[in-house]
Amino acid sequence: MKRLFAVIVLGLCVLSGSYAAIDPRDFADDSERERYHELAVELRCPKCQNQSIAESDSPIANDLRGEIHRMLLEGRSDEQIIEFMVARYGDFVLYGPPLSNRTALLWLGPAALLLAGGATVAVIAANRRRSRPATVSPLSDREQRRLAGLLGDADSSIGQDP
Repeated sequence: MKRLFAVIVLGLCVLSGSYAAIDPRDFADDSERERYHELAVELRCPKCQNQSIAESDSPIANDLRGEIHRMLLEGRSDEQIIEFMVARYGDFVLYGPPLSNRTALLWLGPAALLLAGGATVAVIAANRRRSRPATVSPLSDREQRRLAGLLGDADSSIGQDP
């Protein structure tokens, strides 16, 4: 019985936190409510940095949700709302900032590092290929006789006790 109670309490705790950050707001229709939720998930909280404003409980996220709601009621488009947020808080509020001079390193850096790593591996592999002997020269007659003698001595000494 205690386990069942613990599972129920744990389930309620998990479920209660999933919708706690978004305040109940009045909308004209369900499509407007859906736009509100999409925008709240798309924009990053300036304080929390790794949460959307839909997930964040910070006061600034609450204010931003209020701004989104106000602008939706005014009839602004999603693009206008996003432009307002970017103008106010910078590209940081976007999870996928646009490619510009300021964000070029962010977008192109990983690809450049990947290419540099691939080039390094290719150079190392080429150097290793060059350092290996191309072919192994066969043993001369003298070396073959010596090898046979050494192997013959080793074969004859294998069965003997010291």
